[in-house]
Amino acid sequence: MIRTIVLAALMTAGAIPAAAQQPAATPHAVTVTVNADRPGPVIDRRIFGQFAEHLGTGIYGGIWVGPNSRIPNTRGYRNDVVQALKDLKVPLVRWPGGCFADEYHWREGIGPRGQRPVKINTHWGGVTEDNAFGTHEFMDFAEMIGAEAYVSGNVGSGTPQEMAEWVEYMTAPAGSLAELRARNGRKTPWKLPYFGLGNELWGCGGSMRVEYAADLTRRYGTFVKVPAGTRTLKIASGANSGDYHWTDVMMREAGKNVDGIGVHYYTLPGDWAHKGPATGFDEAAWARTLAKTRMMDEFIVRHSAAMDKYDPEKKVILALDEWGTWYDPTPGTNPGFLQQENSLRDAILAAININIFSRHADRVRMANIAQMVNVLQAMILTRDAQMVLTPTYHAFKMYIPFQDATAIPVEINSPWYSKDQWVLPAVDAAAARGRDGKLYVALVNADPNRGASLDIAVPGSRVSGTILTADRMDATNEFGRPEAVTPRAFDGASLSGGTLRASLPPKSLVMLAIE
Repeated sequence: MIRTIVLAALMTAGAIPAAAQQPAATPHAVTVTVNADRPGPVIDRRIFGQFAEHLGTGIYGGIWVGPNSRIPNTRGYRNDVVQALKDLKVPLVRWPGGCFADEYHWREGIGPRGQRPVKINTHWGGVTEDNAFGTHEFMDFAEMIGAEAYVSGNVGSGTPQEMAEWVEYMTAPAGSLAELRARNGRKTPWKLPYFGLGNELWGCGGSMRVEYAADLTRRYGTFVKVPAGTRTLKIASGANSGDYHWTDVMMREAGKNVDGIGVHYYTLPGDWAHKGPATGFDEAAWARTLAKTRMMDEFIVRHSAAMDKYDPEKKVILALDEWGTWYDPTPGTNPGFLQQENSLRDAILAAININIFSRHADRVRMANIAQMVNVLQAMILTRDAQMVLTPTYHAFKMYIPFQDATAIPVEINSPWYSKDQWVLPAVDAAAARGRDGKLYVALVNADPNRGASLDIAVPGSRVSGTILTADRMDATNEFGRPEAVTPRAFDGASLSGGTLRASLPPKSLVMLAIE
Protein backbone atom coordinates (compact mmCIF):
# COMPACT_ATOMS: atom_id res chain seq x y z
CA MET A 1 0.00 0.00 0.00
CA ILE A 2 1.34 3.46 -0.95
CA ARG A 3 1.42 5.84 1.97
CA THR A 4 2.01 9.52 2.40
CA ILE A 5 5.36 10.14 4.04
CA VAL A 6 5.60 12.95 6.56
CA LEU A 7 8.93 14.31 7.71
CA ALA A 8 8.67 16.23 10.94
CA ALA A 9 11.86 18.12 11.69
CA LEU A 10 13.11 20.16 14.59
CA MET A 11 15.80 22.72 13.88
CA THR A 12 18.33 22.69 16.67
CA ALA A 13 20.50 25.67 17.44
CA GLY A 14 24.11 25.20 16.46
CA ALA A 15 27.15 27.26 17.13
CA ILE A 16 26.12 30.74 15.99
CA PRO A 17 28.85 33.31 15.42
CA ALA A 18 28.65 36.34 17.66
CA ALA A 19 28.46 38.51 14.55
CA ALA A 20 25.14 36.88 13.66
CA GLN A 21 23.65 38.27 16.91
CA GLN A 22 21.02 35.56 17.07
CA PRO A 23 19.70 34.69 20.52
CA ALA A 24 19.50 31.06 21.64
CA ALA A 25 16.03 30.39 20.29
CA THR A 26 13.81 27.40 20.88
CA PRO A 27 14.08 24.76 18.17
CA HIS A 28 12.27 25.57 14.95
CA ALA A 29 9.81 23.00 13.66
CA VAL A 30 10.06 21.97 10.02
CA THR A 31 7.47 19.80 8.33
CA VAL A 32 8.11 18.19 4.96
CA THR A 33 5.39 16.05 3.44
CA VAL A 34 6.36 13.68 0.66
CA ASN A 35 3.21 12.57 -1.14
CA ALA A 36 4.29 9.14 -2.31
CA ASP A 37 0.72 8.31 -3.34
CA ARG A 38 0.66 11.16 -5.90
CA PRO A 39 3.54 10.53 -8.30
CA GLY A 40 4.30 13.35 -10.67
CA PRO A 41 6.03 13.55 -14.05
CA VAL A 42 9.36 12.01 -14.92
CA ILE A 43 12.39 14.11 -14.01
CA ASP A 44 14.16 14.27 -17.35
CA ARG A 45 17.80 13.27 -16.98
CA ARG A 46 18.70 16.19 -19.27
CA ILE A 47 18.20 18.67 -16.44
CA PHE A 48 21.67 17.49 -15.41
CA GLY A 49 23.13 18.62 -18.73
CA GLN A 50 26.48 20.33 -19.13
CA PHE A 51 27.84 23.19 -21.23
CA ALA A 52 31.22 23.35 -22.99
CA GLU A 53 32.07 26.59 -24.77
CA HIS A 54 35.23 27.69 -26.53
CA LEU A 55 36.13 29.83 -23.55
CA GLY A 56 39.33 29.97 -21.53
CA THR A 57 40.63 26.49 -20.75
CA GLY A 58 37.20 24.90 -20.80
CA ILE A 59 37.99 22.89 -23.91
CA TYR A 60 41.67 23.41 -24.65
CA GLY A 61 43.51 22.04 -21.64
CA GLY A 62 40.29 20.99 -19.95
CA ILE A 63 38.83 18.41 -22.35
CA TRP A 64 41.27 18.42 -25.25
CA VAL A 65 45.07 18.34 -25.01
CA GLY A 66 45.83 16.88 -28.43
CA PRO A 67 47.14 13.41 -29.26
CA ASN A 68 50.78 14.48 -28.84
CA SER A 69 50.36 15.76 -25.28
CA ARG A 70 52.30 14.25 -22.37
CA ILE A 71 49.09 14.40 -20.38
CA PRO A 72 47.53 10.90 -20.58
CA ASN A 73 44.95 11.03 -23.35
CA THR A 74 43.02 9.00 -25.86
CA ARG A 75 43.15 10.53 -29.34
CA GLY A 76 43.65 13.93 -27.71
CA TYR A 77 40.96 13.72 -25.02
CA ARG A 78 42.15 13.84 -21.40
CA ASN A 79 41.68 10.40 -19.87
CA ASP A 80 41.06 11.70 -16.36
CA VAL A 81 38.39 14.20 -17.41
CA VAL A 82 36.65 11.71 -19.69
CA GLN A 83 36.47 9.13 -16.91
CA ALA A 84 35.18 11.66 -14.39
CA LEU A 85 32.40 12.74 -16.76
CA LYS A 86 31.47 9.13 -17.49
CA ASP A 87 31.26 8.50 -13.73
CA LEU A 88 28.93 11.51 -13.48
CA LYS A 89 26.64 10.01 -16.15
CA VAL A 90 26.47 13.30 -18.02
CA PRO A 91 23.30 13.07 -20.15
CA LEU A 92 23.74 16.05 -22.48
CA VAL A 93 26.43 18.54 -23.56
CA ARG A 94 25.80 21.92 -25.21
CA TRP A 95 28.47 23.19 -27.64
CA PRO A 96 30.18 25.38 -29.08
CA GLY A 97 28.57 28.24 -27.15
CA GLY A 98 27.37 30.53 -25.78
CA CYS A 99 28.44 33.76 -27.37
CA PHE A 100 31.10 31.86 -29.32
CA ALA A 101 28.37 30.02 -31.27
CA ASP A 102 27.18 33.06 -33.22
CA GLU A 103 30.66 33.72 -34.58
CA TYR A 104 31.46 30.04 -35.25
CA HIS A 105 31.64 28.79 -38.83
CA TRP A 106 31.65 25.03 -38.81
CA ARG A 107 33.66 24.48 -41.98
CA GLU A 108 36.67 26.05 -40.25
CA GLY A 109 36.63 23.19 -37.74
CA ILE A 110 36.78 20.18 -40.06
CA GLY A 111 39.54 18.58 -42.10
CA PRO A 112 43.21 18.14 -41.15
CA ARG A 113 43.89 20.12 -37.98
CA GLY A 114 47.07 21.64 -39.30
CA GLN A 115 45.13 23.17 -42.19
CA ARG A 116 42.32 24.73 -40.18
CA PRO A 117 42.31 28.55 -39.98
CA VAL A 118 43.49 30.30 -36.83
CA LYS A 119 41.20 33.09 -35.62
CA ILE A 120 40.81 35.40 -32.65
CA ASN A 121 38.26 34.54 -29.99
CA THR A 122 36.77 38.02 -29.81
CA HIS A 123 34.37 37.18 -27.01
CA TRP A 124 36.65 35.46 -24.52
CA GLY A 125 40.07 36.77 -23.73
CA GLY A 126 41.18 37.83 -27.21
CA VAL A 127 43.24 34.66 -27.59
CA THR A 128 43.80 32.66 -30.76
CA GLU A 129 41.42 29.85 -31.68
CA ASP A 130 43.07 27.23 -33.89
CA ASN A 131 39.85 25.26 -34.44
CA ALA A 132 41.56 22.02 -33.39
CA PHE A 133 38.37 21.07 -31.55
CA GLY A 134 35.61 21.06 -34.15
CA THR A 135 32.56 19.07 -35.15
CA HIS A 136 34.27 15.67 -35.27
CA GLU A 137 36.07 16.24 -31.98
CA PHE A 138 32.92 17.34 -30.17
CA MET A 139 30.57 14.71 -31.53
CA ASP A 140 33.11 11.96 -30.83
CA PHE A 141 33.62 13.38 -27.32
CA ALA A 142 29.89 13.26 -26.61
CA GLU A 143 29.78 9.62 -27.71
CA MET A 144 32.87 8.86 -25.64
CA ILE A 145 31.28 10.04 -22.36
CA GLY A 146 27.85 8.63 -23.23
CA ALA A 147 26.11 12.01 -23.62
CA GLU A 148 23.71 13.41 -26.18
CA ALA A 149 24.77 16.34 -28.35
CA TYR A 150 23.13 19.76 -28.16
CA VAL A 151 24.73 21.84 -30.91
CA SER A 152 24.15 25.60 -31.03
CA GLY A 153 23.91 27.00 -34.55
CA ASN A 154 25.10 30.37 -35.80
CA VAL A 155 22.17 32.74 -36.37
CA GLY A 156 23.98 35.94 -35.44
CA SER A 157 26.61 35.98 -38.21
CA GLY A 158 25.80 32.89 -40.25
CA THR A 159 23.27 32.10 -42.96
CA PRO A 160 20.41 29.61 -43.15
CA GLN A 161 22.36 27.77 -45.85
CA GLU A 162 25.41 27.41 -43.60
CA MET A 163 23.24 26.07 -40.79
CA ALA A 164 21.39 23.68 -43.08
CA GLU A 165 24.63 22.30 -44.49
CA TRP A 166 26.07 21.79 -41.01
CA VAL A 167 23.05 19.74 -39.98
CA GLU A 168 23.30 17.76 -43.20
CA TYR A 169 27.02 17.18 -42.66
CA MET A 170 26.34 15.70 -39.23
CA THR A 171 23.24 13.64 -40.00
CA ALA A 172 23.08 12.68 -43.69
CA PRO A 173 23.63 8.97 -44.51
CA ALA A 174 24.55 9.75 -48.13
CA GLY A 175 25.27 12.65 -50.45
CA SER A 176 28.15 15.01 -51.04
CA LEU A 177 28.32 16.32 -47.46
CA ALA A 178 28.18 12.77 -46.11
CA GLU A 179 31.04 11.92 -48.42
CA LEU A 180 32.99 14.93 -47.12
CA ARG A 181 32.34 13.75 -43.58
CA ALA A 182 33.61 10.29 -44.49
CA ARG A 183 36.79 11.73 -45.99
CA ASN A 184 37.30 13.54 -42.71
CA GLY A 185 37.11 10.28 -40.78
CA ARG A 186 33.45 9.57 -40.01
CA LYS A 187 31.43 7.38 -42.38
CA THR A 188 28.27 6.86 -40.33
CA PRO A 189 26.17 9.89 -39.38
CA TRP A 190 25.99 11.11 -35.83
CA LYS A 191 22.87 11.40 -33.78
CA LEU A 192 21.84 15.03 -33.29
CA PRO A 193 19.05 15.06 -30.71
CA TYR A 194 19.07 18.85 -30.12
CA PHE A 195 19.96 21.87 -32.21
CA GLY A 196 19.96 25.45 -30.94
CA LEU A 197 18.76 28.25 -33.21
CA GLY A 198 21.30 30.82 -32.09
CA ASN A 199 22.28 31.96 -28.62
CA GLU A 200 21.22 35.06 -26.67
CA LEU A 201 19.87 36.80 -29.75
CA TRP A 202 18.94 39.68 -27.45
CA GLY A 203 22.65 40.22 -26.66
CA CYS A 204 25.90 38.76 -28.00
CA GLY A 205 23.97 36.77 -30.61
CA GLY A 206 22.88 39.88 -32.50
CA SER A 207 21.34 42.51 -30.17
CA MET A 208 17.91 41.84 -31.70
CA ARG A 209 14.39 42.81 -30.83
CA VAL A 210 12.34 39.78 -29.93
CA GLU A 211 9.97 40.28 -32.86
CA TYR A 212 12.87 40.14 -35.31
CA ALA A 213 14.49 37.23 -33.42
CA ALA A 214 11.24 35.27 -33.63
CA ASP A 215 11.07 35.78 -37.39
CA LEU A 216 14.67 34.62 -37.77
CA THR A 217 13.94 31.62 -35.56
CA ARG A 218 11.15 30.59 -37.91
CA ARG A 219 13.31 31.21 -40.97
CA TYR A 220 16.44 29.40 -39.82
CA GLY A 221 14.49 26.58 -38.22
CA THR A 222 12.79 25.88 -41.54
CA PHE A 223 16.11 24.75 -42.99
CA VAL A 224 17.10 22.44 -40.14
CA LYS A 225 16.20 19.17 -41.83
CA VAL A 226 17.24 15.66 -40.86
CA PRO A 227 16.85 12.29 -42.59
CA ALA A 228 13.60 10.37 -42.47
CA GLY A 229 13.25 8.26 -39.37
CA THR A 230 15.34 10.62 -37.24
CA ARG A 231 14.41 13.66 -35.22
CA THR A 232 16.27 16.73 -34.06
CA LEU A 233 14.53 18.99 -31.55
CA LYS A 234 14.96 22.69 -32.30
CA ILE A 235 15.59 24.99 -29.33
CA ALA A 236 14.90 28.71 -29.74
CA SER A 237 17.17 31.33 -28.20
CA GLY A 238 15.34 32.31 -25.07
CA ALA A 239 15.08 35.09 -22.54
CA ASN A 240 17.51 36.64 -20.13
CA SER A 241 16.33 35.86 -16.59
CA GLY A 242 13.05 37.75 -16.02
CA ASP A 243 12.33 38.97 -19.55
CA TYR A 244 8.88 37.38 -19.79
CA HIS A 245 7.98 39.55 -22.80
CA TRP A 246 10.65 37.73 -24.82
CA THR A 247 9.14 34.35 -24.02
CA ASP A 248 5.62 35.57 -24.76
CA VAL A 249 6.49 36.94 -28.18
CA MET A 250 8.75 34.04 -29.12
CA MET A 251 6.01 31.57 -28.21
CA ARG A 252 3.34 33.58 -30.01
CA GLU A 253 5.33 33.97 -33.21
CA ALA A 254 7.51 30.86 -33.31
CA GLY A 255 6.19 28.46 -30.68
CA LYS A 256 4.73 26.13 -33.30
CA ASN A 257 8.03 26.05 -35.17
CA VAL A 258 10.29 24.94 -32.30
CA ASP A 259 10.45 22.19 -29.70
CA GLY A 260 11.94 24.22 -26.87
CA ILE A 261 12.79 27.71 -25.67
CA GLY A 262 15.74 28.61 -23.49
CA VAL A 263 16.12 30.82 -20.44
CA HIS A 264 19.46 32.00 -19.05
CA TYR A 265 19.97 32.98 -15.43
CA TYR A 266 23.24 33.44 -13.60
CA THR A 267 23.41 33.91 -9.84
CA LEU A 268 25.64 36.84 -8.88
CA PRO A 269 26.18 37.80 -5.24
CA GLY A 270 26.64 41.42 -6.36
CA ASP A 271 26.06 43.03 -9.74
CA TRP A 272 27.70 42.70 -13.16
CA ALA A 273 30.32 45.33 -12.33
CA HIS A 274 31.19 43.83 -8.94
CA LYS A 275 30.04 40.23 -8.84
CA GLY A 276 31.75 39.25 -5.59
CA PRO A 277 34.49 36.76 -4.73
CA ALA A 278 34.17 33.00 -5.11
CA THR A 279 35.89 32.42 -1.75
CA GLY A 280 36.72 34.53 1.28
CA PHE A 281 33.14 35.77 1.54
CA ASP A 282 31.19 36.41 4.74
CA GLU A 283 27.85 35.03 5.88
CA ALA A 284 25.94 37.94 4.35
CA ALA A 285 27.34 36.99 0.93
CA TRP A 286 26.40 33.35 1.58
CA ALA A 287 22.80 34.31 2.35
CA ARG A 288 22.58 36.85 -0.48
CA THR A 289 23.81 34.32 -3.05
CA LEU A 290 21.44 31.55 -1.98
CA ALA A 291 18.48 33.92 -1.71
CA LYS A 292 19.14 35.25 -5.21
CA THR A 293 19.46 31.77 -6.72
CA ARG A 294 16.01 30.90 -5.39
CA MET A 295 14.64 33.47 -7.86
CA MET A 296 15.01 30.63 -10.35
CA ASP A 297 11.69 29.26 -9.09
CA GLU A 298 9.84 32.50 -9.86
CA PHE A 299 11.47 32.73 -13.28
CA ILE A 300 10.34 29.21 -14.15
CA VAL A 301 6.80 29.80 -12.90
CA ARG A 302 6.36 33.01 -14.88
CA HIS A 303 8.06 31.85 -18.07
CA SER A 304 5.96 28.68 -17.89
CA ALA A 305 2.82 30.80 -17.56
CA ALA A 306 3.77 32.70 -20.71
CA MET A 307 4.33 29.42 -22.53
CA ASP A 308 1.05 27.97 -21.25
CA LYS A 309 -0.88 30.66 -23.13
CA TYR A 310 0.19 29.12 -26.42
CA ASP A 311 1.11 25.60 -25.35
CA PRO A 312 -1.25 24.44 -22.58
CA GLU A 313 -0.26 20.82 -23.18
CA LYS A 314 3.36 21.68 -22.31
CA LYS A 315 4.79 20.13 -25.45
CA VAL A 316 7.47 22.82 -25.78
CA ILE A 317 10.49 22.35 -23.52
CA LEU A 318 11.60 25.10 -21.16
CA ALA A 319 15.37 24.74 -21.29
CA LEU A 320 17.51 26.42 -18.64
CA ASP A 321 20.42 26.01 -21.02
CA GLU A 322 22.71 28.40 -19.14
CA TRP A 323 22.61 28.63 -15.35
CA GLY A 324 25.00 28.71 -12.42
CA THR A 325 27.13 31.11 -10.39
CA TRP A 326 29.22 33.93 -11.80
CA TYR A 327 31.84 35.49 -9.54
CA ASP A 328 34.84 37.74 -9.98
CA PRO A 329 37.59 35.79 -11.78
CA THR A 330 40.36 34.12 -9.83
CA PRO A 331 43.07 36.75 -9.21
CA GLY A 332 45.97 36.46 -11.61
CA THR A 333 43.97 34.77 -14.37
CA ASN A 334 42.84 36.20 -17.71
CA PRO A 335 39.51 37.88 -16.81
CA GLY A 336 38.12 36.76 -20.16
CA PHE A 337 38.61 33.12 -19.17
CA LEU A 338 35.91 33.30 -16.45
CA GLN A 339 37.86 31.02 -14.15
CA GLN A 340 36.63 30.94 -10.55
CA GLU A 341 36.95 28.79 -7.46
CA ASN A 342 34.16 26.38 -6.56
CA SER A 343 33.18 25.98 -2.92
CA LEU A 344 30.64 24.31 -0.67
CA ARG A 345 28.38 27.32 -1.34
CA ASP A 346 28.25 26.31 -5.01
CA ALA A 347 27.29 22.73 -4.13
CA ILE A 348 24.45 23.90 -1.89
CA LEU A 349 23.32 26.33 -4.59
CA ALA A 350 23.40 23.60 -7.23
CA ALA A 351 21.25 21.35 -5.05
CA ILE A 352 18.67 24.10 -4.51
CA ASN A 353 18.41 24.61 -8.27
CA ILE A 354 18.16 20.90 -9.02
CA ASN A 355 15.33 20.65 -6.49
CA ILE A 356 13.58 23.55 -8.23
CA PHE A 357 13.96 21.91 -11.65
CA SER A 358 12.62 18.65 -10.23
CA ARG A 359 9.54 20.38 -8.87
CA HIS A 360 8.84 21.81 -12.35
CA ALA A 361 9.55 18.59 -14.25
CA ASP A 362 6.37 19.01 -16.30
CA ARG A 363 7.90 21.93 -18.21
CA VAL A 364 11.62 21.96 -17.41
CA ARG A 365 13.10 19.08 -19.37
CA MET A 366 16.58 20.41 -20.05
CA ALA A 367 19.17 22.43 -18.14
CA ASN A 368 22.85 23.08 -18.81
CA ILE A 369 25.04 24.32 -15.99
CA ALA A 370 27.72 26.79 -17.04
CA GLN A 371 30.18 25.26 -17.49
CA MET A 372 31.68 21.77 -17.56
CA VAL A 373 35.44 22.30 -17.03
CA ASN A 374 37.50 25.27 -15.76
CA VAL A 375 34.84 27.92 -16.50
CA LEU A 376 32.35 29.50 -14.07
CA GLN A 377 30.57 26.88 -11.91
CA ALA A 378 32.62 23.99 -13.24
CA MET A 379 32.35 20.30 -12.46
CA ILE A 380 36.10 19.86 -12.92
CA LEU A 381 39.21 22.01 -12.61
CA THR A 382 42.47 21.15 -14.33
CA ARG A 383 45.99 22.53 -14.13
CA ASP A 384 48.44 20.94 -16.50
CA ALA A 385 48.30 17.20 -15.72
CA GLN A 386 46.38 17.67 -12.45
CA MET A 387 42.62 17.41 -12.06
CA VAL A 388 40.30 18.12 -9.16
CA LEU A 389 36.59 17.41 -8.79
CA THR A 390 34.67 20.37 -7.38
CA PRO A 391 31.97 20.37 -4.69
CA THR A 392 29.45 21.02 -7.50
CA TYR A 393 30.60 17.82 -9.23
CA HIS A 394 29.92 15.87 -6.04
CA ALA A 395 26.48 17.44 -5.62
CA PHE A 396 25.55 16.41 -9.17
CA LYS A 397 26.81 12.90 -8.54
CA MET A 398 24.63 12.58 -5.43
CA TYR A 399 21.58 13.35 -7.61
CA ILE A 400 22.26 10.63 -10.21
CA PRO A 401 19.28 8.59 -8.85
CA PHE A 402 17.01 11.51 -9.86
CA GLN A 403 17.83 10.99 -13.55
CA ASP A 404 14.63 9.79 -15.27
CA ALA A 405 13.09 9.14 -11.85
CA THR A 406 9.45 9.94 -11.06
CA ALA A 407 8.96 13.20 -9.22
CA ILE A 408 7.17 12.88 -5.90
CA PRO A 409 5.36 16.04 -4.71
CA VAL A 410 6.86 17.60 -1.61
CA GLU A 411 5.24 20.10 0.75
CA ILE A 412 7.66 22.07 2.92
CA ASN A 413 6.92 24.10 6.02
CA SER A 414 10.33 25.46 6.99
CA PRO A 415 11.49 28.24 9.27
CA TRP A 416 13.32 31.12 7.64
CA TYR A 417 17.05 31.51 7.61
CA SER A 418 18.03 35.17 7.45
CA LYS A 419 21.11 37.30 7.45
CA ASP A 420 20.73 41.05 7.18
CA GLN A 421 17.97 41.63 4.58
CA TRP A 422 18.45 38.26 2.90
CA VAL A 423 15.85 35.63 3.80
CA LEU A 424 15.20 32.12 2.49
CA PRO A 425 13.75 28.86 3.81
CA ALA A 426 16.31 27.13 6.00
CA VAL A 427 15.45 23.69 4.62
CA ASP A 428 14.67 22.69 1.04
CA ALA A 429 13.64 19.25 -0.15
CA ALA A 430 12.78 17.22 -3.23
CA ALA A 431 11.82 13.58 -3.65
CA ALA A 432 11.80 11.05 -6.44
CA ARG A 433 10.99 7.40 -7.01
CA GLY A 434 14.10 6.05 -8.68
CA ARG A 435 14.12 3.62 -11.54
CA ASP A 436 15.47 1.10 -9.03
CA GLY A 437 12.25 1.40 -7.01
CA LYS A 438 13.83 3.22 -4.08
CA LEU A 439 12.47 6.48 -2.72
CA TYR A 440 15.10 9.22 -2.75
CA VAL A 441 14.75 12.32 -0.59
CA ALA A 442 17.16 15.22 -1.12
CA LEU A 443 17.48 17.55 1.88
CA VAL A 444 19.34 20.85 1.76
CA ASN A 445 20.07 22.78 4.94
CA ALA A 446 21.01 26.28 3.80
CA ASP A 447 21.50 27.58 7.33
CA PRO A 448 25.26 27.73 8.02
CA ASN A 449 24.72 27.91 11.78
CA ARG A 450 21.90 25.59 12.80
CA GLY A 451 21.39 21.89 12.30
CA ALA A 452 18.11 19.99 11.90
CA SER A 453 16.78 16.95 13.76
CA LEU A 454 14.18 14.99 11.81
CA ASP A 455 11.61 12.38 12.69
CA ILE A 456 10.37 10.76 9.50
CA ALA A 457 7.37 8.48 9.33
CA VAL A 458 8.22 6.20 6.44
CA PRO A 459 7.26 2.77 5.14
CA GLY A 460 10.41 0.80 4.65
CA SER A 461 12.89 -1.39 6.38
CA ARG A 462 16.19 0.27 5.51
CA VAL A 463 17.65 3.70 4.96
CA SER A 464 21.04 4.74 3.69
CA GLY A 465 22.41 8.05 2.64
CA THR A 466 25.28 10.32 1.73
CA ILE A 467 26.16 13.79 2.95
CA LEU A 468 28.15 16.69 1.57
CA THR A 469 29.30 19.37 3.99
CA ALA A 470 32.45 21.04 5.30
CA ASP A 471 33.73 23.08 8.19
CA ARG A 472 33.70 26.38 6.26
CA MET A 473 31.17 28.01 3.98
CA ASP A 474 33.88 28.59 1.38
CA ALA A 475 35.65 25.23 1.68
CA THR A 476 37.11 24.10 -1.65
CA ASN A 477 38.86 21.14 -3.19
CA GLU A 478 42.35 22.20 -4.22
CA PHE A 479 44.99 20.52 -6.34
CA GLY A 480 47.05 19.74 -3.26
CA ARG A 481 43.95 18.81 -1.25
CA PRO A 482 41.43 17.36 -3.71
CA GLU A 483 39.14 15.61 -1.20
CA ALA A 484 38.42 18.34 1.35
CA VAL A 485 34.76 18.53 0.25
CA THR A 486 33.56 15.11 -0.81
CA PRO A 487 30.49 13.00 -0.04
CA ARG A 488 30.68 10.49 2.73
CA ALA A 489 28.34 7.91 4.15
CA PHE A 490 25.64 9.58 6.20
CA ASP A 491 25.53 8.07 9.67
CA GLY A 492 22.97 10.52 11.03
CA ALA A 493 19.90 8.48 10.08
CA SER A 494 18.31 5.38 11.60
CA LEU A 495 15.10 3.53 10.81
CA SER A 496 13.19 1.56 13.37
CA GLY A 497 9.52 0.73 13.74
CA GLY A 498 8.50 2.84 10.76
CA THR A 499 10.18 5.98 12.07
CA LEU A 500 13.29 7.41 10.51
CA ARG A 501 15.35 9.75 12.64
CA ALA A 502 17.98 11.95 11.07
CA SER A 503 20.12 14.86 12.10
CA LEU A 504 21.35 17.30 9.47
CA PRO A 505 24.37 19.46 10.23
CA PRO A 506 24.45 23.09 9.13
CA LYS A 507 25.25 23.96 5.48
CA SER A 508 24.74 20.45 4.19
CA LEU A 509 23.25 18.38 1.41
CA VAL A 510 21.93 14.95 2.35
CA MET A 511 20.55 12.33 -0.03
CA LEU A 512 18.53 9.54 1.59
CA ALA A 513 17.60 6.26 -0.08
CA ILE A 514 14.66 4.45 1.50
CA GLU A 515 13.81 0.84 0.71
